[in-house]
Amino acid sequence: MIYSNLVSVIKESPTTYGKRPGKLDRITVHCVVGQGSAKSVLEQFARPERKASSNYVIGKDGEVGLSVPEDVAACTSHSSLNDKRAITIECASDPTHPYAFNSEVFNTLVELTVDIMRRYNKKELLWIPDKLKALDYDTGSDKMLITLHRWFDSEW
Repeated sequence: MIYSNLVSVIKESPTTYGKRPGKLDRITVHCVVGQGSAKSVLEQFARPERKASSNYVIGKDGEVGLSVPEDVAACTSHSSLNDKRAITIECASDPTHPYAFNSEVFNTLVELTVDIMRRYNKKELLWIPDKLKALDYDTGSDKMLITLHRWFDSEW
């Protein structure tokens, strides 16, 4: 099982795409739309009828939970093509638009992202705001791309 040493709570979800089949070149961030704890979100993902998961969960206090190990593709972004290439991170957020992260969540997200980049020997994290340009971009072997869950909502 591959995961960050920042994890302090583990509760695995039964909902996955199985072993990651190939290239890992994306980090997908998603808002929980609520200020829950890592444990409470993990408990939701552990329910089979929920049919959802993510690799990581960051709770409102910055605690990091593991739902799906990194070598397994979580069902997060509503796109199997994206999820099979992405480490996905659910983050506690405000329950209303613009779904802001508090400072603990944001700082932990940065720390977790840096940890992922180091462990996979990635040198650059790219943000391309145009969905089509981003998804067509070839990251090569030393870059990762940020993708957003909302880009794939209509594919579900």
